[in-house]
Amino acid sequence: MADEGAADDFRWLTEPEKEAWTGLVSLMLLMPGPLEAPLQREAGLTLFDYMVLSGISEAPDRELRMSELAFMTNGSLSRLSNVVKRFEQRGWASRRPDETDGRYTLVSLTEEGRRLVVAAAPVHVDAVRRLVIDPLDEVDQAALARIAARLRTRPSDVRDRPTTG
Repeated sequence: MADEGAADDFRWLTEPEKEAWTGLVSLMLLMPGPLEAPLQREAGLTLFDYMVLSGISEAPDRELRMSELAFMTNGSLSRLSNVVKRFEQRGWASRRPDETDGRYTLVSLTEEGRRLVVAAAPVHVDAVRRLVIDPLDEVDQAALARIAARLRTRPSDVRDRPTTG
């Protein structure tokens, strides 16, 4: 059992901090399902699948380093590798070594993969509009973008620091 005296010195959340945190966590838990359901129903894609395909489709020449794609999608290289392997099996993507630096692997969208993401995009954008964009005015949208950017760009040593000593 933890030392009860140590709890007195702990920096607990204030009511406004707790409200901010519970608001964020409720959105984190609420959003994936409603954003993914239309993609699953209409295109057979998970939200992560769509984000990967979309990321590649928006890259110059529809080609990107796996490491860049992992960063963009906030996915590990191993998870991304498994997804891209599945995409290759379905004819949506291909991989090859980067000629400029053999340490990297490039992933490219095939024409079939491009057609899939183009068909899925309106489904995804409709859900994003309905669930996120339309309920907010321009000021709220700008605030959301600013807050997301700040939380996303925190140094990794802060994000990954252990919570106990």
